[in-house]
Amino acid sequence: MPNKKTGQRRKAERQKVRQKEIRTARDNLDLGRFPCNVNIECDRCKRKQKNRAFCYFCQSVQRLPICAQCGKIKCILKTGDCVVKHPGIFTVGMSMVGAICDFCEAWICHGRKCLTTHSCSCPLQEATCVECDRYVWEHGGRIFRCSFCSNYLCEDDQFEHQASCQVLDSENYKCLSCNKLGQYSCLRCKNCYCEDHVRRRGFKYEKNKPIPCPKCGFETSHTKDLSMSIRTHKFGRQSHGELFNEADEREYSSRDYLEDPMYNGQELQDDGDDDTSDECYNPDDEDLDDDDDSEDTS
Repeated sequence: MPNKKTGQRRKAERQKVRQKEIRTARDNLDLGRFPCNVNIECDRCKRKQKNRAFCYFCQSVQRLPICAQCGKIKCILKTGDCVVKHPGIFTVGMSMVGAICDFCEAWICHGRKCLTTHSCSCPLQEATCVECDRYVWEHGGRIFRCSFCSNYLCEDDQFEHQASCQVLDSENYKCLSCNKLGQYSCLRCKNCYCEDHVRRRGFKYEKNKPIPCPKCGFETSHTKDLSMSIRTHKFGRQSHGELFNEADEREYSSRDYLEDPMYNGQELQDDGDDDTSDECYNPDDEDLDDDDDSEDTS
């Protein structure tokens, strides 16, 4: 890059800024503006769900499709991009359908651009919920992303995860590079930085804006403004298992153990063994045995 402010240098700077915007746009996708993640209402059961070709609840075909790429519900012949030529001026419904996306399970119109680009640019290609490990096909709600860790979330776990994600994993909240107290904290990579190491050399910082994290680029916050606690909070599904185990241990006391049928059966079996071993000697039994032997010999 030339040292002087020439046209070549300005062009290189613009390309550098553009490449940076492209990299940040991949990590910070706004899923709410994509047509494949909008809410629709089923024609048959009238339940709201994510845009999909088949209803998640009643498995009926949606007769009023919305294109997952361009978001249109009416195809106009004037554009000249239609793969399937229709006789009228415009067409709606199933006659404008061209394919179904394997990732977002939504209709794609028969436009050439939508059919060739959506399969590679679908934002829900790896949309697996980080909490319940469910994919788009396994639940009927919309897909969200955590504003701190940028992981995918389903509609059931979005609030619970974001509430539990605002916790720092550091024990002493000291800077990674030195032993000073971290004045700035990043909630994405869960690290703290001091005033000297939060700023990088050769990087231009804008005034009146939060300082980006030197590791991940996420906006840092002042450590003094955050609520620090060593107690972990679990919500919803995360707490069901532990509460159930504690209740079982509390209810299953020593008295219940004595009333357990397995315990009683074992005790009865032991009592039966003791009774057979403690039988009394009776001489009449020997006489009966001798009579039986004599009858057999005769």
